[in-house]
Amino acid sequence: MDAKRQKIQLELAFMAEGRGEAPMAVNKGTEVPKAKRKPEDPALPVLLMEEICQRENLRKALQRVRQNKGSPGIDGMTVRKLSGYLKKHWPQIREQLLAGNYQPQPVKRVEIPKPDGGIRKLGIPTVLDRFVQQAVMQVLQKYWDKTFSEHNYGFRPGRSAHQAISRSQQYIKQGYRWVVDIDLEKFFDRVNHDKLMGKLAKRIPDKRLLKIIRAVRRKCWEPYQQ
Repeated sequence: MDAKRQKIQLELAFMAEGRGEAPMAVNKGTEVPKAKRKPEDPALPVLLMEEICQRENLRKALQRVRQNKGSPGIDGMTVRKLSGYLKKHWPQIREQLLAGNYQPQPVKRVEIPKPDGGIRKLGIPTVLDRFVQQAVMQVLQKYWDKTFSEHNYGFRPGRSAHQAISRSQQYIKQGYRWVVDIDLEKFFDRVNHDKLMGKLAKRIPDKRLLKIIRAVRRKCWEPYQQ
């Protein structure tokens, strides 16, 4: 393998569109947008919770939760009932968010049989918690997406599996013939959350948001791991 090939890293993430809470790719073609990766973290505003609670951000979050549909969480509330619930209770929810005192509910634990005979454990948050998490993700994504690798296509706005395939075809035309296929077993189960929270604390200046993220981890992740 020559020096040119050794220098190139193929970091293709083939993710199915429409999965997870990340926005769907707007560009349905195969043109790949250039992501300018910055070596340093972007400066985030101190008042992130105010930005998260802005009307337009909340409207987009509600629209996304509706599109994703999904099963009710532990409280039994369906996606269809979320709008009515927010109209009635939003002033109190907003006050809790801005104070950093919002408390998510535990996830609904579901076990799904695997084809190989194993069990896949899932944790389903309530639709209200999915709405709040989506609103948070949209704001953080706006600042952080520009720092990600331009070769990553999974769960990112304006990017899709089709673009990842198009990029791989470009590499083939350039003469590259080697592909490394890696699947980390139980990756999400083994993420070190203490280190993860430490990194978030360095990047998020709004302590209220950090408090809410810790509450999500405590209520939604730790019981699920037991």
